[in-house]
Amino acid sequence: MRIGTRASPLALAQAHHVASLLGGDVELVEVTTTGDRDRAAPDKEKWVKELELALLDGRVDACVHSAKDVPTTLPDGLVIAGVPAREDPRDVLCTARGVVAGTVEELPPGARVGTSSLRRAALLRAARPDLEIVEIRGNVGTRLALLERGDLAAIVLAAAGLRRLGHDLDAVGTPLPARTFVPAAGQGSLALECRADDTTTRAALDALSDRDAHDTLAAEREAVRTLGADCHSAVGARAVRGDEDRLELHGWVGAPDGSAVVTDALQAGPGELPVDLGRRLGERLLAAGARALLDQTPEVLS
Repeated sequence: MRIGTRASPLALAQAHHVASLLGGDVELVEVTTTGDRDRAAPDKEKWVKELELALLDGRVDACVHSAKDVPTTLPDGLVIAGVPAREDPRDVLCTARGVVAGTVEELPPGARVGTSSLRRAALLRAARPDLEIVEIRGNVGTRLALLERGDLAAIVLAAAGLRRLGHDLDAVGTPLPARTFVPAAGQGSLALECRADDTTTRAALDALSDRDAHDTLAAEREAVRTLGADCHSAVGARAVRGDEDRLELHGWVGAPDGSAVVTDALQAGPGELPVDLGRRLGERLLAAGARALLDQTPEVLS
C-alpha cells in the first residue's frame, strides 16, 4: 500500500505509526502541500489538498492526516475509512525557563504567549485579557526553539504532537484541562483517507479503527460542520464516552478577541448516532448566538 504523507517530522511519525499498524508491504510517499510552501495560507485545506489530489489521480492508495486539519466536507470520491486509537487531545502550556506557571491564570501579568491558532488565541484572551498573543509558525521543533530563545513567556502546543515526537509532557509543559481549554475538533486523532471505490484499502484502514476514536471524531466534526466554521473560526469541540456508554459532547465558540464566548454540552440520547449528537450541539450553539461570534473578522493570526 502507498501511503501519502507530508514530509514534516510529525506527519512522518504519524505515517510510520499507521504503516506499523498495517504491517506488510507499505511505502510512504512524501507530498508537499500548500501549507508546507506557505504556512500563512488561509484555507484549512492547505494541509490536505495536494494529498487528496494524489489520491484522486492514483499516485497513492491512502493518506494519513491529523484529523483536525481535514475540512468537514471531503472531495467527491474520497472517504475517511479509518480512525485509529486517539492520542491525548489536550493542549499543553509550555513555559520558558524561569517562568513558573502550571495554568494560564498563573502566567505573569502581560506575558507574551505564542500560538498560530485562532482558537488558542481566543481561549487565552478570554481567560487573561492582559496577555500579549504573538503569532508563531513552524513545526513543533521550531516553536520549542523559539521558546528557548527567551522572547516568549510561553507557547501552547498539542499534547498529541509532542507525544508522537517522543517528548515527555512533564518535561516540556503542563496539559490544560480539555473541559475549559477546549481542543480543536479531532485534535489527537488521525484520519485515514482513501478512494471510496477502493474496497481493499477501505477494508484495511477500517480494520485499524478504534470505536471511541471514530465516534468522538464523527460527533466533533459534525458540530463544526453544522456551525459552518472554518480556519478563520475560534471553535473547539471535545467528545468523550460517558455514562451508559453514551457520548458527551462539549462545544466552545469564541470571539477572536476573547471578549465573548458561547459554550454548551450535551449527552447523546439512547441510540443517538454521533453525527446526530454533533448536529444537535451545533444547532444549540447557533441558537445561543454563536453565529455572531463566527462572523467577526479576526484581528490577528490566520
